[in-house]
Amino acid sequence: MAKISKEEELDEEWRAIGLAAPARRALVGAKLYKVSDLRKISLEDLTNLHGMGKSAIARLKVVMHGKKITFRN
Repeated sequence: MAKISKEEELDEEWRAIGLAAPARRALVGAKLYKVSDLRKISLEDLTNLHGMGKSAIARLKVVMHGKKITFRN
């Protein structure tokens, strides 16, 4: 059985959503490990994370909408 790295463990929810590696690394680097953590950040700050592209942001918005989660103002 392959050993799971700490980063893979931390970005498990992002991987399940289907985000690309740069976006997953950006989120984990910002200490955002699950969708509910996105309440802690503004859309502007999320957009400014290195590695966070338009596709990843669009996917996150869809998931957040489904869970009734909004960005910090």
